[in-house]
Amino acid sequence: MTEPDTLKSIADRLRAAYGGAACSPVREQIGLSIDDAYAIQDLNTRRWIADGRRVSGKKVGLTARAVQRQLGVDQPDFGVLFADMEAGVGDEIDFSRLQQPRAEAEVSLILERDLTMELPTVADVLRATAYVVPSIEIVGSRIAKWDIKISDTVADNASSSMYVLGGPARLIDGLDLVGCTMTMLKNNQQVSQGSGAACLGSPLNAAVWLARQMIKRGNPLRAGDVIMTGALGPMVDIAPGDVFEAQISGLGSVRAVFGQSAS
Repeated sequence: MTEPDTLKSIADRLRAAYGGAACSPVREQIGLSIDDAYAIQDLNTRRWIADGRRVSGKKVGLTARAVQRQLGVDQPDFGVLFADMEAGVGDEIDFSRLQQPRAEAEVSLILERDLTMELPTVADVLRATAYVVPSIEIVGSRIAKWDIKISDTVADNASSSMYVLGGPARLIDGLDLVGCTMTMLKNNQQVSQGSGAACLGSPLNAAVWLARQMIKRGNPLRAGDVIMTGALGPMVDIAPGDVFEAQISGLGSVRAVFGQSAS
């Protein structure tokens, strides 16, 4: 385990990059230790909570097998969602809040029950889910030029930034979350497509993985949490003034609008 002072220094560097220039990769200091990276993520999470931010859920990343192979890992990762990261459908998102932003379309779950049991299953996730909604995650990296490996993105809160939940909110009963198809437009031009099967075989598989990780870490998923289950297709760069719209068959649509100014 890396020395606590080193972990704190890296956490400070990542926090500073939110309001300033992107930093160099943190793996230069902590190697490829995922445990160290989650310790850094947790340090900043606790600081943000102390500053008054409210946790609204969790996100799963690295759900695509191709991206896992690219980063040399065999599992997803997770990050923390905060209430102030959510934007409404059609609300103009302040581009100056973002760092090297990219958009990806996902299936999101909203829980109505805690997932506190040992070894949660798909059946447990189904029973715990109140609603399913289409969503756009706005990912961002505090690491310069997206020069990341697994330890970089985990330490950087799984490269999280903001998110938009679409609708209509649907009950999970009868939804095909494996066969659903996704199409995402950028300024009315198709830029990404995929399906539920691209997300670890099913968005429910991603949710189960997350629920088990949270049990292991003593921080189970709770009623009211938003669970972003991972991208259904490739992520796409965002520029000031862009408008994104994603359609997920059987679910609905979601729209993200970005302000004209980057400063």
